[in-house]
Amino acid sequence: MILRSFADTLVSLSFASRDLLLASGRPFAVPKDAWLLREGQIARSIFYLESGLVRSVRLEDGRDINLDFSLEGDYVTHLRSLRSSAPADYGLQAMEPVSLVELGSESLRELYSRSPEIESFGRQIVEGLLIRQETQAHLFRLQSPAERYRYIADHSPALLQRVSLTNLASYLGVSRETLSRIRGVGR
Repeated sequence: MILRSFADTLVSLSFASRDLLLASGRPFAVPKDAWLLREGQIARSIFYLESGLVRSVRLEDGRDINLDFSLEGDYVTHLRSLRSSAPADYGLQAMEPVSLVELGSESLRELYSRSPEIESFGRQIVEGLLIRQETQAHLFRLQSPAERYRYIADHSPALLQRVSLTNLASYLGVSRETLSRIRGVGR
């Protein structure tokens, strides 16, 4: 059974295209700390997060470096690996129990050839992922850690409740102590 919020994202499609896409999606759940994609693997799917929290993470010098966080309602993948079949340079890991729908890239390509509507829908997903990456790149190139923290507080306040200070500090590129000071100024 396809999960409800995923089906709700498909309302702009005709019934025929919606049924094709729903039939190709594979719903499943993963426990906390499980990997959707490990660093070095090739991405073969796009995931729609029905519930839960996933981090994009890279292991560097024995430390986890958090690159991004995705919440329910987000699509997540390693876009470069998915498009080029290159090994992923970061992984995707559940930080909470996660319910999701997997859309395999091969089945999506087949559906694109059968339905221009689904091809357009897929393009919208990819464009959304690219906009998200561009926004994040902008934050990290042009804004200070304090400004990045305020952006998260304004645009994704749930992250501040659900991500540990250690993981949030890693994402912002600061120590826990610096993050505590930044948080103290914002109160």
